[in-house]
Amino acid sequence: MAKNPNAYKLIAQNKKAYHDYFIEETFEAGIVLVGTEVKSIRQGSGSVKESFIRIKDGEAFIYNMHINPYDKGNIFNKEPLRTRKLLLHKKEINKLVGEVSTKGMTIVPLKVYIKGSLVKVEIGLARGKKLHDKRDDIAKKDMRRANEREFKIKNI
Repeated sequence: MAKNPNAYKLIAQNKKAYHDYFIEETFEAGIVLVGTEVKSIRQGSGSVKESFIRIKDGEAFIYNMHINPYDKGNIFNKEPLRTRKLLLHKKEINKLVGEVSTKGMTIVPLKVYIKGSLVKVEIGLARGKKLHDKRDDIAKKDMRRANEREFKIKNI
């Protein structure tokens, strides 16, 4: 039985990013990890809630991404919040640099997942939301939930 090459196992998701930002475009990036970090991620322990991405000297780095130390890793474990390099094509990095230089744009990590045998990070080019935009989104979600609830009651 062949596995689906597009299948992936979600490790961590940054739901707050969708609440705080308009995601304009997404990119898939590899991440440079050591062996114990990969094992820890395969166990499902990682977080991108407080993390952010900066581009420095033509390379992308993710800061504050938390990966729990591997249980059986002893001396080979690295610091949980260390800065890690992201693997992107030069053309993608140049596009991100150009977009971020415009006012109000930033790069946020959206999710971490395992695709095949590789650990990937989905990053998004984002524009910050204002308070009224957030309120509009919450009102739309509430309306959608109410409609779904009403539809479910009618069809029972």
